[in-house]
Amino acid sequence: MDLALLRTFVTVHRAGSFTRAAALLGLSQPAVTSQIRTLERQLGRPLFLRQARGVTPTTIGDELAHKAAPHLDALVEITETGLDDESSLRTLHLAGPPEFTAERALPALTELTGEDGQGYALRASFGNAEETLEGLAAGHHDLAISTARPRGALLTASTLCDEEHVLVAAPKWADQIGSGEALKTGRSVKRAPAFENVPVIEVHESLPFVSRYWASVFDSRPAAPGTVVVPDLRAVLACAVAGAGLAVLPRYLCAAALERGDVVALHEPTVPPLRTYFLVVRTGTLAMPHIARAHEWLLRAAADWC
Repeated sequence: MDLALLRTFVTVHRAGSFTRAAALLGLSQPAVTSQIRTLERQLGRPLFLRQARGVTPTTIGDELAHKAAPHLDALVEITETGLDDESSLRTLHLAGPPEFTAERALPALTELTGEDGQGYALRASFGNAEETLEGLAAGHHDLAISTARPRGALLTASTLCDEEHVLVAAPKWADQIGSGEALKTGRSVKRAPAFENVPVIEVHESLPFVSRYWASVFDSRPAAPGTVVVPDLRAVLACAVAGAGLAVLPRYLCAAALERGDVVALHEPTVPPLRTYFLVVRTGTLAMPHIARAHEWLLRAAADWC
């Protein structure tokens, strides 16, 4: 069987579209369509069901992808790293949310870039869960950190860690709402209306962090719109420290600010809201030593992050 046909097939399977696969491969869409039809004729079975928006693999298509993809990835790995492992660095491509990747994952992985004869060249890109998982499936990344568990068997996810969310604001807002100590113990503030007059700082107009916190803790929706919206949690923290309003932040990100008193926890529920991170790879790629090593390294590091 022609390996070029298999490579095109796996790319279409991961991309979910002839058009996207053609762009990834640097081919025309008719060329991709022709190669898939050739492969289907050779196998005597359809591999994809054509739909209005993209394609869906048949059962045979899924089985072929799961068998062929790891071996094709291994061949690509050989061509990229070369045969002389001692004279070339292996490049690890990581993708994930900007704040968590920058604050947690990258500092851990940089320990693997040392000159110990097994060092990595490290490349990182940032994006939301949908973007990172799509890029991983398309072969752009080796590892992805995601807040969504992928569906299907093409990607394999391991639980990395849970992230606790904290409702914080500058001390002036705690003083304005009520006693800071009472707020922390929850004695004086048990309902969301206590915070209705406090401006909200968020990463998006939809208030994803505040809305999730309100639903989990207060069983309601936030009444106030976002006053300051910035697409990075580190900027959200900076605005909270400056007194712009309240924010819901991961505890790891605001722990130092809480310790210094730059912000205070406005409420500490008995069961705080959590968000789970997953470490995701393409199924079969943990057979590649450099990916397996980084994968294990992150899982070990994450034991101290919870």
